[in-house]
Amino acid sequence: MAVPIFRASVPKSHPLINSLFSTSFTDEPSKKRRMLVSCAPSETKPVREELTFCVGTHLIPHPSKVEKGGEDAFFVSSYNGGVIAVADGVSGWAERNVDPSLFPKELMAYASSFVDDVEVNDNPQVLIGKAHAATSSIGSATVIVAMLERNGVLKIANVGDCGLRVIREGKVYFSTSPQEHYFNCPFQLSSQAFGQTYRDAVLSTVELMEGDTIVMGSDGLFDNVFDHEIVSTLTGYRDVAEAAKTLANLASNHSLDSNFDSPYIIEARASGFQAPFWKKILGMKLTGGKPDDITVVVGKVTSL
Repeated sequence: MAVPIFRASVPKSHPLINSLFSTSFTDEPSKKRRMLVSCAPSETKPVREELTFCVGTHLIPHPSKVEKGGEDAFFVSSYNGGVIAVADGVSGWAERNVDPSLFPKELMAYASSFVDDVEVNDNPQVLIGKAHAATSSIGSATVIVAMLERNGVLKIANVGDCGLRVIREGKVYFSTSPQEHYFNCPFQLSSQAFGQTYRDAVLSTVELMEGDTIVMGSDGLFDNVFDHEIVSTLTGYRDVAEAAKTLANLASNHSLDSNFDSPYIIEARASGFQAPFWKKILGMKLTGGKPDDITVVVGKVTSL
């Protein structure tokens, strides 16, 4: 992610969230009580099937970062109904001679190890907090975590501009929204006090159905591929690994196309960025994709 390191006077803290809910029921004073018996005909309620993911992944590093594998990191876990997560390292740290890939890789490693932690309690926001607190590498990253409960409830926590889409019946049913301080400077977890914390995460809950498809990715995907392209691409694939690979390749091709009117460049123009002078005198507008690390995770919701 070729973005600046955000600086602000935000203290870094990682207290865990521990909530205790209790309900007490007070009986009536001792009087004669009658038990109310319902004589309505019994009804059989269908039991909802337990759900899980079938997941495929694909990562394409930035063209200039192929040798070290890029600065994105991700993990997939079979815990409960399934857990998927992506972290995108902030490349601005390279200007300080810091490897931007170390922070997101360690962050994801800890997140993967904490998925079944009692304190996490199936809460992706708390999972991000524990992983962030344990990470010692210098750097920063955007991050998204989604945890599926077997009853079909998908819990999502997102800091920055990694994203997630739920595709249902050929349409985008749900979409996360990016968090930015300003154009091309997303919210980010950091090793320094100026970054955001798990408390800044946007939390979402989606009730999934069998047959839904989840697409998660770093901004390298969503900056270069429109939602309608994601939907049309998925319709041609049953294999999630092939679908993830095809989406990543599509994003990579768009990112290197100087004539492509990408989602990233549309946002850039809306933010006031203009084409070089020579293009302007020829009546041309600012166009092009955004070369970046591209991580794609595709999950198909199936019954257990």
